[in-house]
Amino acid sequence: MKMKEVTAIIMSLIMTAGIFVGCGGSDNKNQGSSGGSSSGSNITIGLSTDEGGINDKSFNQSANEGVEKAKSEFGVNYTAIEAQKKEDYEPNLQALVDNGCNLTFAVGYQLADAVAKVAKNNPEANFCIVDSVVEADNVESITFKEEEGSFLVGVIAGLVTKTNKIGFIGGKDQDTIVRFEAGFAAGVASVNPEAATGLISTDGSTPGATVKYADSFADTNKGYELAKSLYESGCDVIYHAAGGVGIGMLQATKEFKDQGKEVWAIGVDMDQAISLPEYADVILTSMVKRVDKATYDAVKAQVDGNFKGGSKVIGIADDGVGVADSSSVNTPEDVLVKVEDYKNKIKAGEIVVPPTRTEVMNFKVQ
Repeated sequence: MKMKEVTAIIMSLIMTAGIFVGCGGSDNKNQGSSGGSSSGSNITIGLSTDEGGINDKSFNQSANEGVEKAKSEFGVNYTAIEAQKKEDYEPNLQALVDNGCNLTFAVGYQLADAVAKVAKNNPEANFCIVDSVVEADNVESITFKEEEGSFLVGVIAGLVTKTNKIGFIGGKDQDTIVRFEAGFAAGVASVNPEAATGLISTDGSTPGATVKYADSFADTNKGYELAKSLYESGCDVIYHAAGGVGIGMLQATKEFKDQGKEVWAIGVDMDQAISLPEYADVILTSMVKRVDKATYDAVKAQVDGNFKGGSKVIGIADDGVGVADSSSVNTPEDVLVKVEDYKNKIKAGEIVVPPTRTEVMNFKVQ
């Protein structure tokens, strides 16, 4: 059976299963990729999520919202597919290309190998991967300095904690998520070294005692159990970088709060007090990662004919990471003043936030 026939079958199965969450198509795959502006209605944008799904109230949803905004403004067509497992990544991307997508987003580092292969096989189409780097002329790679935004919410956690015991829940123990973990630990250590003890690795390799990994970005039950164990061990603030797993953490936080315990959760990627309003009263702050702005800008570049491959790294200096606007609801004003001071120092280069466990072990705020 030829590859095109296999792809057609996959495409049919995907549509039958109902995991397409948008629709649209175009036969002019590379239109808008170079030279001059094109009509948005002639351009089709595709997006494939990682395992967290498009409505994870976090990473994938933020990416989707950026494209939806661009769709509204520029009139592009838009098709999104949710991956159920890692084996879906490559066929999902190929299906989007075959559906006429001029620019296809791969949301998450787990799609890197699939992007590399599909981009090579389809040089006429453009791709954008978030949270990983793929070297190809038709791929834009967007990564973030998650450690910088995490440092700021770490400052908040370190100043607010009453037990001097703080936890972190990650999705998968991988470089991208470790940047969240490391930056958070450094932020806590900068204002409250005692509270950072459990967050800092003792060997530069394994996580600290109050750092837990779910090995998933979708298992809410795992998030609930990990958060429950951390709260029961004495933690009163927990930060997550775990996509849908974090919803389970928020459920546990609310449960403990309802029992009269003074505990707090810190959200990630989106302002989760807004995306998950039912948990707003237990969310101390959120580390906002502007994936929505990154996807919007990439679509705009495609529409304007300015899309270019290459790598882009976004941090505090680019307003790409920071603390949520809703932080003022539950975070004391004097703490936010301190956060602003640290933010300015990071932006000025006076503080370089460590992105790895080893560097956190030797980190000192001057």
